[in-house]
Amino acid sequence: MTLKRLILIFILTPIAVLLAVSALFGSWQEPQFQSRLELYQTNIALQAQAWQSEDSKDDNLQAIREAILGQQPLEGATKQYEEARESVQANLDKVNTKLVQLRSQPEITPTPPKALPDVPPTTKTSQQGQQQQLQQSKQLQKLLAELDLRLGILQAQQGQTDTALKTWSELQQRSDINPEFGQTAAALSGLWSNPSRILQNAQQPIQKNLEGWFRSTALVKLYQLQQRQDALSAVKAAQQESATQAVIKLAVIGTIPTLAALIGLILLIFLFAQRLLKGKTSLLAQNADILWSTPWDGETILQVFVVGFFLMGQIFVPLMISLLPIPRPIVDVRLQAFSVLVSYSLVALGALLVLYFSLKPFFPLPEFWFRFRFQDNWVLWGLGGYCTALPIVVVVSLINQQLWQGQGGSNPLLQLALESQDGVALGIFFFTAAIAAPFFEEILFRGFLLPSLTRYLPVWGAIFISSLLFAIAHLSLSEILPLTSLGIVLGVVYTRSRNLLAPMLLHSLWNSGTLLSLFIIGSN
Repeated sequence: MTLKRLILIFILTPIAVLLAVSALFGSWQEPQFQSRLELYQTNIALQAQAWQSEDSKDDNLQAIREAILGQQPLEGATKQYEEARESVQANLDKVNTKLVQLRSQPEITPTPPKALPDVPPTTKTSQQGQQQQLQQSKQLQKLLAELDLRLGILQAQQGQTDTALKTWSELQQRSDINPEFGQTAAALSGLWSNPSRILQNAQQPIQKNLEGWFRSTALVKLYQLQQRQDALSAVKAAQQESATQAVIKLAVIGTIPTLAALIGLILLIFLFAQRLLKGKTSLLAQNADILWSTPWDGETILQVFVVGFFLMGQIFVPLMISLLPIPRPIVDVRLQAFSVLVSYSLVALGALLVLYFSLKPFFPLPEFWFRFRFQDNWVLWGLGGYCTALPIVVVVSLINQQLWQGQGGSNPLLQLALESQDGVALGIFFFTAAIAAPFFEEILFRGFLLPSLTRYLPVWGAIFISSLLFAIAHLSLSEILPLTSLGIVLGVVYTRSRNLLAPMLLHSLWNSGTLLSLFIIGSN
């Protein structure tokens, strides 16, 4: 066994595995992005419930309204907020427990490695750990206060006034919240008390600490009590305008994916029926018996993924970026988007260079490797694959949510895309997710890994293992099942089309659809 093989197998591979496992377990206690997204959608639904058409008695319009919003939007929103509050409270308890543990530990001052005197130490001291946990605790406390303010309004609007007053009273009694939230809770309690009490400057904390349907509902209550008809009319007009926009948003983000998923379901039924009836002449069996000729062995596969992907992404690129003289944390959303693009591009470039030099001794490559054929039916495979992936991933995601109960972490890019309404930043995010990611990841996982595994596994086994590694590479436990199912569809599309453009199109459509939905949901 050569020295290179010894280092690769017994040193670099265990390091890469350890880094991946550590990152996955690090996401164990992190909240899922899906939970945050559901609250955004709930807020839009609450805004939309105020929508009134010009002909409010039109049965067809009422049916459309119920189809979009449901029959009991307030009850559904209350349930969502109660579940979100329980999740945040559980996370806050865990963070505070961790903080107590860190405070009980003696502080250790790390010493930087002698071989790298100019590199800042990466070992976290007890004090640094405390600061990180304290910052997370403050963020969760703020989120919990915001949820309580909104939950109280939902309860009050359903006639549960006593419950709402109790919710706001408990919020005011907490010593860990910002005084502004206490003032807002006091103002809301006064509005819904019997008799009502209008606190001085009640309008200011309501406008500052509430938004959307919650702000307009509280302001309507305030202006009614103050008998300010002009202000009341203005709020109701703005509420109606927001409601119309919310209905359009819900229609767009609900109708298009639902229609595509319905087409995908029909396609799935057709493809499986055709497979049963026509056997090897069916579309699903197309190219299934044509194998790749793989001249390299498992050492080359390990080299590309261990050195080119995991170590490049987890050690080399982060170390390079940490040495750059830029202020941290990056606050400007455009700089955040640009930083994500640069980091991803460096990882992709490094991995593709490792791939190129690893395969260079085997040039020219055998037939079917890394095929890009523009004069082909790759567009149909990509579109069909996208439609069939939708119902599959949706079902798997629903099961996944029940398994993880809102935990397991998510891709941080999704949160940035949701909360950013900057056109330049969104353009950079779109390029990263919808162009750069499909190009790089499909070359690596479908173009290289999947065919390489067919040297040791049947095609279906290679599809599954490459899909699982594709999901693990995203380093979030909660995303493993959905991304594995997406990866399987990508693998089937590639092995049947034998054209990398097909899974790239599917991947791009998937990421583009996600970003578009986030942009619409997060827009004002």
